[in-house]
Amino acid sequence: MGDPLRFRTDAAHDEPAVTLDAFLGQSNATAVRIEAGDDARLLLPHLDRIALIEVSFPKFRDGRGYSSGRILREAGYTGELRAEGDVLVDQVPLMRRCGFDSFAPSAPIDAQVLARSLERYDHVYQAAADPAVPVWKLRHG
Repeated sequence: MGDPLRFRTDAAHDEPAVTLDAFLGQSNATAVRIEAGDDARLLLPHLDRIALIEVSFPKFRDGRGYSSGRILREAGYTGELRAEGDVLVDQVPLMRRCGFDSFAPSAPIDAQVLARSLERYDHVYQAAADPAVPVWKLRHG
């Protein structure tokens, strides 16, 4: 995936993210935080004015944020999509497939381990929110 990963220390957007409820209550904010139970689809009419959507991953085993990321990217969101919280190194490649391009893990991630994780597989098996072409489609073009 050609785009560079961004981590909170070098993220392009510094405005504090407001909650989904605050944003929907007529906020002028351009940064929104989605909690695990929030419905990302509520943001779809507003995507053109949001620069950052931060999605909370409270526990590594809570996968609701993956769905939020994919919903937002497939709806056309082009701004920064940040995974924040209990983000583990082996989840980053999967989060990238769902459209996340920025990360704010609660624990440090070793850069060398991350690089190996991102380079581990040459092919993917299903379509996602990223531009990777599934291997079956490459074979049966």
